[in-house]
Amino acid sequence: MSRLIFLACVTYFVVGLGQLAIGAVMEPMVHAYGVQYGDGGQLVMHQFLGGLLGIFSTPWLIRRFNKKLIILLLLGITAAAETIYTLLPPWGVMLAIAPVAGFGLGTLEAVIGSLVIGAAGKKANTAMSRVEIFFGVGALIMPFAGAALIKISYWKAAFGFVGLLAVVALVLWIIYWPSIVNAPFAHTDADEKQSAGKPVNRRYGVAVLIACALFFAIYVGLEMSYVHYLPSLLVQTNGLTESSATLAISLFWGAMVIGRMAAGQIADRIGGGAYLLLTCIISAVLFALMGWRDGTADTFILTTIAGLTMSGMFAIALVFANRAMPGMTEKTTSLLIGFGGIGGAFLPKLAGWFMDQHGPDATRWLFAAIALVMLLLIVCAILLQRQASRAAAAAS
Repeated sequence: MSRLIFLACVTYFVVGLGQLAIGAVMEPMVHAYGVQYGDGGQLVMHQFLGGLLGIFSTPWLIRRFNKKLIILLLLGITAAAETIYTLLPPWGVMLAIAPVAGFGLGTLEAVIGSLVIGAAGKKANTAMSRVEIFFGVGALIMPFAGAALIKISYWKAAFGFVGLLAVVALVLWIIYWPSIVNAPFAHTDADEKQSAGKPVNRRYGVAVLIACALFFAIYVGLEMSYVHYLPSLLVQTNGLTESSATLAISLFWGAMVIGRMAAGQIADRIGGGAYLLLTCIISAVLFALMGWRDGTADTFILTTIAGLTMSGMFAIALVFANRAMPGMTEKTTSLLIGFGGIGGAFLPKLAGWFMDQHGPDATRWLFAAIALVMLLLIVCAILLQRQASRAAAAAS
């Protein structure tokens, strides 16, 4: 298991780098190509749409092909696509290659997440939080790398950095392939309850899954929109330089990394539903404050707290939904990450268009509204999960 966690962490590190690479160099990239922020959002959307295709294909890929072949092929695709990005081809080619990069990154996330949740069993919250730490580390490092490369006018090398590390990850998977991946998945708590004669109500389980899928779309969309446009907000509103504004993303991801070190243990202690409810309430308040107080220091402080608060949402919600629908780990994980891909594809496009049309101040309030929707969705998911538990208890 430790070998799988190690390799999963390495891979999520690469995915974290790749998902944030465009945002880290968005400001100089749109100027270099002579396009608008909405066009930059289009590039982000294309990458996420490619990821979406791969994510929804994950259950089929795992059933049809050797897992080792899948992982190595995806890392190879990612490395090749990032290398093409580095060459700065015409904008039309960038838009065409983005789905390929997204396919590699998104499918890696879904496949590895399924393997970790399935193998970890009752320790899934802690295992996924640990793996998610390295997604955060990658996302934390990329803005620093982007800022340094922007300063020396060589920002395109950010994509080459991702491609190189994808090759390193590929080699590590070849050398240290974990045998546990070939073994049957461990049972989750919900699986154990089902086998003990306490059936899970499928009707309510599906309803919980739908609510969680919508939650993932909003959560990933908000996270990706915020980190992609935070530097531009700071440049336009606060007059920061492009390189200084890019470093602001690192505050968010640095706090994410710190928060994920404890998120799994906290969720195990107070319950996944309670953890998600509390963090969504705090997030909604924080984004509302960002709309009200847009000073540089205020933005930096609130961004850091938001990173801490949102740090465990992805991993804990993934486990929460899987326990509502036991025995469907691969399908549930790919569905949820896929809906995250939908949000990650369309909300940054919306945010870019909204920023072009209404400016940075209105965009801050757009983020606050999205955070409120996220809160309402998790409330629905928790209420439905309680109904499912009551129905299951009555049936037993």
